[in-house]
Amino acid sequence: MIKAEREPDLGVKHSGFPYQAEALAATKELTYAAIFHEQGLGKTKIGIDLALWWLQSNVVDSVIIVTKRALIHNWIEELSFHTHVQPRLITQDRKANFLAFNSPARIYLAHFEVMKSEEARLKIFLQTRNVGMILDEAHKIKNPDAAVTRALFHLIPLLKRRVIMTGTPVANRPYDLWSQIFFLDEGKSLGTDFEDFQTRLDLTNDLASDSTKVREFEQNLASVFAKIRPFSVRETKKGADIQLPQKNYQTLCVDMEARQSEIYQQYKREFSSILLRDGQPVLDDAEESLKRLLRLVQVASNPRLIDDSYKAVPGKLPVLQQLVDEIIDRGEKVIVWTSFIANVDWLAREFRTYGAVRIHGKMGIDQRNSSVRSFKNDQDCKVLVATPASAKEGLTLTVANNAIFFDRGFSLDDYLQAQDRIHRISQTKECTVTIMQARGTIDEWVDSLLSAKSLAAQLAQGDITREKYQQNAEYSFGTMIKDVLGLDRKESHGI
Repeated sequence: MIKAEREPDLGVKHSGFPYQAEALAATKELTYAAIFHEQGLGKTKIGIDLALWWLQSNVVDSVIIVTKRALIHNWIEELSFHTHVQPRLITQDRKANFLAFNSPARIYLAHFEVMKSEEARLKIFLQTRNVGMILDEAHKIKNPDAAVTRALFHLIPLLKRRVIMTGTPVANRPYDLWSQIFFLDEGKSLGTDFEDFQTRLDLTNDLASDSTKVREFEQNLASVFAKIRPFSVRETKKGADIQLPQKNYQTLCVDMEARQSEIYQQYKREFSSILLRDGQPVLDDAEESLKRLLRLVQVASNPRLIDDSYKAVPGKLPVLQQLVDEIIDRGEKVIVWTSFIANVDWLAREFRTYGAVRIHGKMGIDQRNSSVRSFKNDQDCKVLVATPASAKEGLTLTVANNAIFFDRGFSLDDYLQAQDRIHRISQTKECTVTIMQARGTIDEWVDSLLSAKSLAAQLAQGDITREKYQQNAEYSFGTMIKDVLGLDRKESHGI
């Protein structure tokens, strides 16, 4: 252990909410723990308090907090607000990292990709220090075959404490939990065979036509949280008794513009023939199938995303413009979510009179932070247009109380995290989440699929009982996709 000439003050500047203190009390003595509090309930504060308690109690002498690259700045601000500790950064700068690893720092910040690039030196560091590690937005390691995930698995034996934090542990499918929990207990609770776990907990398209498979799926799903409960804490906004304003949902069904409809039908016919090869259905969760389905989402959103010759106005845009005008007239701000970068640039131009700013994956971190500052602080900046992939996590955007999904992809995490940028601690106004759907298109299937994923996540996370799940569960997404693609149901059996 490297000693500092003057140890930092490890005291806490601000007290947390009662449910945050309860989470700390439940996890601070555990060798490993999962903090699954719903997004918007301040997991960052819990993680900071846990790190300080470890250090104060000499359980560890150093803590590494691993988060997404875009959230490093947010963690620096939170540590400054809640503690007297100056964190040391571990980045892709190997020379700077050499100094960091040999410093007497007590709290380190790193992004996930560093776990892979600095794996060798991290191993040496962990052998010379007593280190606790906190994974923020832990669903980042949901894929056990990803290089970053494997690198973290290699570090497990060298860590004195391990904690994962995420508000969406089931980021997309129930089996997303396996890898996150394996980082904690190396397979003790959910087993060591990911493929077996995946098979038993997959929301397949044939569930609607197989009652036996449904019973097995529901039984397996209901057993998950019971297995991880001894080292997990999960709180929802309702359970935490946080007095947040009401969050309302509305769905706006819109007709496509005439030329847009023609393009959609063309792609639909092409995909239907491709997805039925030699009379056999090939639609599944494979990347190629999802890419083809995403093309339909793009056309239903804005055909110009895939057809430069399209010059008309997509059906959703006039409705969106009217909705945004009404919101601005009420003196409120709005976030418009779209899954596509080109749409972000396009819609930001459409709303430039409202000082619209953008956030998407092709922008640098400084540019994104600048957009966030403008949206929060500039009264003339009324609209933020963003992709969930680049702005769904770690941001508190409660200056707005309206979120509009111009389109949605297939990721449950994208949808849940994005909408809760506005519905979280510090929000004082009633919130409205608006979902725009092109009538008679894949948008309707996406809605059914996300609803099924959300309900399954609630059961796996222990938010609802199995009885409640069975009362509300329906698997129509498996049959709806046939209608969406115009496939004959007899020919498409099993899709």
